[in-house]
Amino acid sequence: MDTRLLEADPVQTSTPPPERSRLPEQPHIGPRRSLWWLWLLILGALAYGGYRLYEAEMQKRAQASAAQAAKAARRAVTVVATAVRTGDIPVELSALGTVTAFQTVTAKTRLDGQLTKVLFREGQFVKQGDVLAEIDPRPYEVQLAQAQGQMARDQAQLKDAEVNLERNKALFAAQVIAKQQLDTQASLVGQYQGAIAADQAQIDNAKLQLTYSKITAPISGRIGLRQVDQGNIVHASDATGIAVITQLQPISVLFSIPEDNLQEVLKKLRSDARLPVEAYDRDGEDKLATGTLVTVDNQIDVTTGTSKLKAVFNNEDSTLFPNQFVNVKLRLDVKRGVLIVPAAAVQRGPQGTFVYLVEDGKAKVRPVTTGVTQGTNIEITQGLSAGQQVVTDGGDKLADGIRVDVHTPAGNGGRRKRA
Repeated sequence: MDTRLLEADPVQTSTPPPERSRLPEQPHIGPRRSLWWLWLLILGALAYGGYRLYEAEMQKRAQASAAQAAKAARRAVTVVATAVRTGDIPVELSALGTVTAFQTVTAKTRLDGQLTKVLFREGQFVKQGDVLAEIDPRPYEVQLAQAQGQMARDQAQLKDAEVNLERNKALFAAQVIAKQQLDTQASLVGQYQGAIAADQAQIDNAKLQLTYSKITAPISGRIGLRQVDQGNIVHASDATGIAVITQLQPISVLFSIPEDNLQEVLKKLRSDARLPVEAYDRDGEDKLATGTLVTVDNQIDVTTGTSKLKAVFNNEDSTLFPNQFVNVKLRLDVKRGVLIVPAAAVQRGPQGTFVYLVEDGKAKVRPVTTGVTQGTNIEITQGLSAGQQVVTDGGDKLADGIRVDVHTPAGNGGRRKRA
């Protein structure tokens, strides 16, 4: 045997055939891709289990809520109730007003001179004609004396001219003097008569100046702070004056209402109706005074869409003071014999206004129609009748059909009534 052939065989057997070496490599299929359906099945089972747990929890809550509602229905809720009553309710307009003095006057001097006396106290109530201060009258007394002396001289000259005129008339009748001389003397008499009239005017003016030396109150009212002290020189051209007097009795209040309500007010005024106006304090609780509407302004404020009104108050007890802010209620009408309930009894929901009516020891929802609201009261135009009990406190805990334990309001003596 040929040894070369034996040595070549192992080499030839270890080399793969040329055809197998060119075949494509087969893809490898792993165990994860082949088990995707198993994961999907697990997720579905978890979702179903979660849904069942949620459904059980919701059913448990519904049962607890139903049990709580049943328990609440068996338990009475304590409420405060009052009866629907029949009465009168006013139709009013509310506004914010400002108190203003009915008249305001600055007491000023009409002369130039030294202020010698101040005869008033600051804050004093003075009457018209009371002397408030005095100006030094001596310069004006001198002017009066001078005017009176001038008049005495002119009167003497007039008397002499009149005597001469009578003499000239006799001489002219005897044809002793010419007509021209008679006319000249008559003209001289007229001149002296005119001078006497001017002298009388000077005397009257001097007396008037003496009257002005005493500064009197032009109106009755309360005098303010003193603007000038005694001893100062005052002038008629001074802007400040001596003091300011404000008339407080009567006194006026200015307030504004929306232009939508103006025609109703004007209609009442045209019919000569007396519209009462009430003034309340800043909190709107304590009534300060009652007055009457006097007039309406002649134009509407375009910036606010309101009209200004003026009311007058007697203010005999001086409760109103100038520049004081007050709450004003203008009464337009009074609705009589209507059903009235406390405003706290009326509630509002998606279906409109309603009240909780107490019947047979249970709260029942009753839809109502409301009308005018005045303070803590409200008019019921439909849905109730007089004498029925409505809940005024505790309605936030109620539902239709719940049993209630009724308490009467504190104004009725605080007695308890079992429903």
